[in-house]
Amino acid sequence: MATLRTSAFKSLESLPKASANPPFETPRKVASLSAFRKPRHSFALTWSARLAFADGNGRVQLAAAAATSSVEVSLESDLGISYEKLQKLLANCEWELADEETRRLIILLAGESAVKRKYVFFSEVQFMPKADLQTIDRIWRTYSQNKFGYSVQRKIMKRVDGDCTAFFKKVSWMKPLGSDTLQYTYRSFPSEFMWELAPSTPEGHLPLTNALRGTQLLRSLLDHPAFEFADDDLQVPSASSSSGPLNGSPSRTQPQQQPPKKPLSINYSF
Repeated sequence: MATLRTSAFKSLESLPKASANPPFETPRKVASLSAFRKPRHSFALTWSARLAFADGNGRVQLAAAAATSSVEVSLESDLGISYEKLQKLLANCEWELADEETRRLIILLAGESAVKRKYVFFSEVQFMPKADLQTIDRIWRTYSQNKFGYSVQRKIMKRVDGDCTAFFKKVSWMKPLGSDTLQYTYRSFPSEFMWELAPSTPEGHLPLTNALRGTQLLRSLLDHPAFEFADDDLQVPSASSSSGPLNGSPSRTQPQQQPPKKPLSINYSF
């Protein structure tokens, strides 16, 4: 009996020892499996980026999401307003929804009366906190790789000497009328606007500003002291657009005669 027991132990010892990594989990496969053990929010961001890439319009969006996924943006507010929703929408490349949220925030910054009437008077812009407007602009610039935002639009407006028609063409809020490149018409909201971050999307295309009641609201927003920092790196080829309000008026030291302009028919749908 003892001899049989000894023989059995020797047979067990002759068997190959178990590997630290089982055959169905090789070191390479273990590394691959561990790649999926990431925080849930990281996977969600990757999934949304993959969806954007799959629809044919997400190459730039995918790069932007990857570049800004770990960026911390200061969400400062003097009025205690939360900007997390706007940040989340832009981080997920939800450009149209982010534009709607921006419009809601601008109305909120204008005060209780603006909230009740659901739009902003240009005269109310001067009372908007500098910190809050800069936060909105900062979020847009961060998640668009400095392609969108109010400060970006301010620089464009400066470059065209405050000419709103030229500005609308630059940011593509207007489009050529048919095959005639000399006549332009306003884009229809929201179907004809570009809700993506792509090479073909013009700089400053977003966010939109409602100009249904004229261009004074747009001018007041872009002329707000919150965006004066944009003038530091501004290179304006024209001598008439040096500093001051965005009204297109020439410098006193170098007076220029502007040709008469045709009256602009204000008929915006956004």
